[in-house]
Amino acid sequence: MAINFDKALGVHQYTLGIRAARAEVISSNIANADTPHYKAKDLDFDKALQAARTQQGGLEMRRSNEKHFDLKALTQEHVSYRVPNQPDTGDGNTVDIQQEQSEFMQNALEYQMSLGFLDSKFSGLKKALRGS
Repeated sequence: MAINFDKALGVHQYTLGIRAARAEVISSNIANADTPHYKAKDLDFDKALQAARTQQGGLEMRRSNEKHFDLKALTQEHVSYRVPNQPDTGDGNTVDIQQEQSEFMQNALEYQMSLGFLDSKFSGLKKALRGS
């Protein structure tokens, strides 16, 4: 009997890639905190996850195999400008460094949580294969 990894791993296989892409977007905001006219961006995690779940297998990371995920195409479509919480400081930059750091830390914690869930799923699969 073949193992269906989509069913075995659930949504966690998609959350890792999306959270990694969101970390890149947020870190770009932090890096450009002093760049004039830079507009802060964010990745809509819920929409990206919904798209990943509906495309099941239509996503790619690196095309060394046609079954790999394509998170670049998926995540770029769900990146949008963030509505600023602070008034314009005169240079047109909308990055709030405290908000970005907070979002980055929250995303990092959720990434670690997804890794933990995947580790748990793989442990269960190993136990099932060993029969113990």
